Amino acid sequence: MRAETQNTVAEIEKSLELLAQRLDWETAPHRLEEFNARVEDPNLWDDPDAAQKLMRDRQNLVDAMETYESIKRDMSDNVEMIELGEMEDDQEVVTDAENALKALAVKAAQKELEALLDGEADGNDTFLEINSGAGGTESCDWASMLARMYVRWAEKKGYKVELQSESAGEEAGIKSATYKISGQNAYGWLKSESGVHRLVRISPFDSAAKRHTSFSSVWVYPVVDDNIEIEVNPADIRIDTYRSSGAGGQHVNTTDSAVRITHHPTGIVVTSSEKSQHQNRDIAMKALKSRLYQLELDKRNAAINEAHENKGDAGWGNQIRSYVLQPYQMVKDLRTNHETSDTKGVLDGDLDGFMGATLAMDVTGKSRAEAQGEG
Repeated sequence: MRAETQNTVAEIEKSLELLAQRLDWETAPHRLEEFNARVEDPNLWDDPDAAQKLMRDRQNLVDAMETYESIKRDMSDNVEMIELGEMEDDQEVVTDAENALKALAVKAAQKELEALLDGEADGNDTFLEINSGAGGTESCDWASMLARMYVRWAEKKGYKVELQSESAGEEAGIKSATYKISGQNAYGWLKSESGVHRLVRISPFDSAAKRHTSFSSVWVYPVVDDNIEIEVNPADIRIDTYRSSGAGGQHVNTTDSAVRITHHPTGIVVTSSEKSQHQNRDIAMKALKSRLYQLELDKRNAAINEAHENKGDAGWGNQIRSYVLQPYQMVKDLRTNHETSDTKGVLDGDLDGFMGATLAMDVTGKSRAEAQGEG
């Protein structure tokens, strides 16, 4: 077997090892037996909410076990095919199996990262909020570029994207926008994007073609589902209605029924301007509850809480990632040092590498490369 193929097999084996650790493979069959016994309880559906959670947890375990076993089986089968092809001097069989192993290594690495998405709200849908920083037109244009980047990323994942509210820039771009992104693990993937994003480029708005630095902030928080109870005291909120119009294009919107809710104890403000006033109230309340829930999550996680408290204004010293288009091409995450020169790919939504690196570091305290390097 060629050295390159041996390295590919080693990558898959290391991913399997980390998957087994996250799954606690030794106890998994016993946990599945317990789930199956509880599913057979004739009184299970007396509490529909608890029953649905049980069924979801069971299915998640079944899926994780099947994924692990499938990758392990496919790796073994393809290694056998390579050995057989080499014995019979059949290069076509060897090449096909080597290509299958390469594809399997990519799949295993992806599943390895997905296994890290086991936080309380990681599986939930998410709200994505983008705000331009100081800098006028430049920052508004950068905010619209970020919005396009995340919409492209979500669409590639097969997620549903809904614009909740949008405030247009005076000359170009957007001052702010809020999206609801729906799909399995949407919050788990996007939560690492919260922070300030910095752009360096030759400004298309500067007739002197000078280099400009722009900042915009991103905030991600989970959609609160029916299994999470968040109480909001009516005396703590103010509800305002106002006229709102979108920026045109695909987001054309003009309505007299936009809703803004202000939560006095925390200073949180949420808006919705896409549907009827009644629907806007419902959307805005759900967004408020999600923001309040995020605060509770932050309190339980000191590292995340500190990051949010220190996020500050969208400017120097607070950025989590730099996107440099001039004088060279580079996108670099300042938390993990993950970087790429494929700036076009990133701005077109190729973000999994950055999200995965941050996700691995949040969970293990190490980069994925460091974790895989441990024997």
